Amino acid sequence: MPISVRLPPRVEQKLADYCIDKNVTKSEAVKRALEQLLDPKAVPLSEDPFFSKLIGSDPRPGDIARHTKRLLRSGLRK
Repeated sequence: MPISVRLPPRVEQKLADYCIDKNVTKSEAVKRALEQLLDPKAVPLSEDPFFSKLIGSDPRPGDIARHTKRLLRSGLRK
């Protein structure tokens, strides 16, 4: 089943770098990540080397999800 996902540019770049490094397609990398995320027996994402780079990588404190539009607007104005 096809699915579309919007990724922030920094995450998309990290995904592209990972895919080049591991010689896999973006689709395959996302499938692997989702399988790991949804498998209760899998290694926690915080211990996975790929995801550990992403978790907590945003230096801004607070609830970013609630203020996404405002943060994007302020970031684009700079």
